[in-house]
Amino acid sequence: MLELHVAAHPALDVRAFVTHFPRPLGELTTPATLRALFSPELPAPLASDDLVRKAVRDLLRHGGYKPTGRGKPSSEYLLGAVAEQALAAINLAVDACNAVSYRSGLPISVVDLERARPPLRVEVQPAGTRYVFNPSGQEIDVGGLLCLCDADGPCANAVKDAQRTKTGAATRRTLSLIWGTKSLPNRAQVAVDWYKDLLVAAGATVEDAAVSSAG
Repeated sequence: MLELHVAAHPALDVRAFVTHFPRPLGELTTPATLRALFSPELPAPLASDDLVRKAVRDLLRHGGYKPTGRGKPSSEYLLGAVAEQALAAINLAVDACNAVSYRSGLPISVVDLERARPPLRVEVQPAGTRYVFNPSGQEIDVGGLLCLCDADGPCANAVKDAQRTKTGAATRRTLSLIWGTKSLPNRAQVAVDWYKDLLVAAGATVEDAAVSSAG
């Protein structure tokens, strides 16, 4: 079982699980039923609203990060992209992640576990910490932001995941993190249960990560 250590945090309610895909992502198709979840009129277990968006931003502010402008939570980006019909299909792993994040309002990270080196931990990053988040080499300053880190440093967060651990056509095993907050009780658990169900329905298998917390 994959182990994930989470540093003490007064507001974080993180959920984490591993997904095993039957074939490389490049050989799999996202089911139409999953893609349909980007239609706001379709019923879903959760729906985002202003209260959820405020709670997520407050979570990210705790370490000193400013979740505004280009640094806003990824779940807010999805709301805008869907509204503008600008959200393209990527692969089954990312599409499932995006669907649940869009409907729940909670940011979700998904990383290729073959590209991440254990040990894995979640903690707020010191000022000035940066990493590349897209193929063109653009960087994000993650100082003050909660991040998933591996042996090589931070690699994912509730805003933009690192390019070095993103999924690709060869990906077969991923780690998903739901960045929930204690100010929205049980929301992260509902989101993760639904997320797992979607992946299993698409032919994947899932298993919980062993999450240990410092407090």
